[in-house]
Amino acid sequence: MGGRKPARTSGTPDRPRPAAQRWAARLALLVAAAAIALLLTAAGVRSLTLLVVGLAGLAATAAALWWALSRHGLARALAAALAALLPIVVLLRLAAVGLLWAVLATLALWAVAMLIGRAALRTDSGPAHPRQHATPPPAAPFLIMNPRSGGGKVGRYDLVAKARALGAEVAVLDPAHPQDVADLARQAVARGADLLGVAGGDGTQALVAGVAARHGLPFVVISAGTRNHFAMDLGLDRDDPSTCLDALTDGVELHIDLGLIGERVFVNNASFGVYAAVVQSPAYRDDKVNTILRELPDLLTHQVGPRLTVRAGDVVVDAPQGVLISNNPYRLGDAAGLGRRPRLDSGVLGVLGIKVDNAAQAAGLLRGQQARGLTLLTETEVVVGSDAPEIPVGVDGEALLLRTPVTCRVAPGALRVRVPRERPGVPGARPRMDWRALGRLAFPGALPSAGRTH
Repeated sequence: MGGRKPARTSGTPDRPRPAAQRWAARLALLVAAAAIALLLTAAGVRSLTLLVVGLAGLAATAAALWWALSRHGLARALAAALAALLPIVVLLRLAAVGLLWAVLATLALWAVAMLIGRAALRTDSGPAHPRQHATPPPAAPFLIMNPRSGGGKVGRYDLVAKARALGAEVAVLDPAHPQDVADLARQAVARGADLLGVAGGDGTQALVAGVAARHGLPFVVISAGTRNHFAMDLGLDRDDPSTCLDALTDGVELHIDLGLIGERVFVNNASFGVYAAVVQSPAYRDDKVNTILRELPDLLTHQVGPRLTVRAGDVVVDAPQGVLISNNPYRLGDAAGLGRRPRLDSGVLGVLGIKVDNAAQAAGLLRGQQARGLTLLTETEVVVGSDAPEIPVGVDGEALLLRTPVTCRVAPGALRVRVPRERPGVPGARPRMDWRALGRLAFPGALPSAGRTH
């Protein structure tokens, strides 16, 4: 749909593959065929009816969820009840005709076929994470630690003492007296610090990472926040943040991208629209669920809140309810990888926009990446305009009000991140499931290669 998009891969069918990959591809196709055969054998001609009933049930459930989110009062209650009852009705109908077991078994076999197929398509070209650079350990590291972050992980894992034992200068934030963490980092650089780091949330990480990038210094992420999205995509141990301190003594550097919203750095994402507006509410912190339910209907139906316009390359999205601009694209089309970025050095922003104006469009989101209400693309610069002079924006979890238009851009390779040499969560390259590519892999020469002219 326009814009710069990642290159589509098709399994590189012309490159010789190990025999194990070819046999895995054949096994995946065999299991998929078995899934279809099982449903046809158990249901016969009724299998088509089952498919129609299932898809209709999903679409009706999605529509009911839209009504539940976009209505108040009795209409919301009725829609919520309908959304809860529809899947149960479909399952009871399948059970009544004795086909529930066949449908569940078919779904299980199909899931196994998908897992085997992805394993077969996995390339042996190496992981997708950034190249590692060997550099000497820092001589004067400076770390900022938030003792309240992550429910008190700094104290629970004794991070201050462990960092000081490794020669780091540590500044412990005082929750009773808010401090400018970026200014603390700048002061440390002026005193001669040759590495900056943070044990805290992603918002604090981003502020100090910006200072490190401007001074060309390496940056250390210590996974002491609540969600630790940035640490997750770097492959760091989120269960034990003390292991991140290994970067000070046995570390390597990664050169990764940074997102910029105006002149402010973000390491994860900037969100616009409904979510960003809701979190601005004073009541959100104390009563998240009720605040969301109270404010969603008017925001979703554009009765309140700013009307957004998003420009990314030659693509214009008018009046989306939600926009997420991320520092490198998130993985989509793979439930196991949702919420993760397979790369942090692709040099582009990910753009995800959602525009749903009625129940039919809500049901259409079931088409996934082909849904009309979904915008997915990559660009180096994105401009978000509005009919309001200021709009709410969530930047790495921090609620802000920014003047419009808001410009987001990427700074390729701007940040030197020092990480432990051994990291437990480094994601491997997960291929997109492509049945045609799987067929070419299983039976070389039987199917034409994508992009080949005849």
